[in-house]
Amino acid sequence: MTPRELIGVAEVPGGPPLRLFRRGGDFMIVLERNELMSTRMSGSEVALGTMTCERLRGHPAPHLLIGGYGMGFTLRAVLGLLGPDARVTVAELVPGIIEWARGPMAAMTDGCLDDPRVTLAMGDVAEAIRAGVGRYDAIMLDVDNGPDGLTRPANDGIYTPGGLAEARRALRPGGVLAIWSAGVDAAFTRRLGQAGFAVDEVRVKARDNGKGPTHVIWFARR
Repeated sequence: MTPRELIGVAEVPGGPPLRLFRRGGDFMIVLERNELMSTRMSGSEVALGTMTCERLRGHPAPHLLIGGYGMGFTLRAVLGLLGPDARVTVAELVPGIIEWARGPMAAMTDGCLDDPRVTLAMGDVAEAIRAGVGRYDAIMLDVDNGPDGLTRPANDGIYTPGGLAEARRALRPGGVLAIWSAGVDAAFTRRLGQAGFAVDEVRVKARDNGKGPTHVIWFARR
């Protein structure tokens, strides 16, 4: 097997660093011993974008918030479906992630960060949510492996009743909060309902060929 090559290390404010590896033509972003994302398994990240857009039919000139950028699979998926009047704000906390996107992974990024519909907001997505009352038609969150602060403890606040209330206030009527997770969490499903959302829990395969582990996306409509 081809050995992994360490390409770079990115500091995470309030959390352990991320490492970017390359093996042949594949890239992996790793947190300690956890592989957070990989170019070999992008199906559920793409589904986060495509299934959210499906739920926004009838929303003219929608404004979407994506947190965070990751490897850009969700961003590229929504850009392929949205019209010219749409807006997409990408909130990314880790500068190194964007440096990798514009550097060693630039061929895969395919210029998506330079699309005129895209605004890159460097910072905590929780702050973007808090400041965006009534601003967004959809908020897509893929900042952890599920509704807990794996990447950094401060992310826990996003998934609390207070954090969900802030997300609901940031959405326009009929807007969608979409949250990616590596696995099921019945308690979090109940918490979304208690926060006043209509919840649709969807299970999707990690790979775009329908194989690999099963991931979960919650679509919570305001």
